[in-house]
Amino acid sequence: MDNIQILTITLAAVPTMLTVLVGILINNSRLNDVNARLGDMSARLGDTNARVGELRAHVDVRFDEMRDLWRSELYRVEQVIDARLKHLEERA
Repeated sequence: MDNIQILTITLAAVPTMLTVLVGILINNSRLNDVNARLGDMSARLGDTNARVGELRAHVDVRFDEMRDLWRSELYRVEQVIDARLKHLEERA
């Protein structure tokens, strides 16, 4: 093989190699973009999980407050009923 044949083979292969190289670089940049977006999504999910935890704690506190309120109200009703029963028993 002489120099002209080597040059011809090389010149024929260069556009293919350049096309493949450009494709690899574009694919790499796209993968980096996807990786960055996945990182952002993970951070947002972490924030959402933290917010759900806060809301759950708030709901638990509200349920405890409502339970205490109901107990006090039921105790008051019980006292009223006891007083009325005592009054009826005294009349009889």
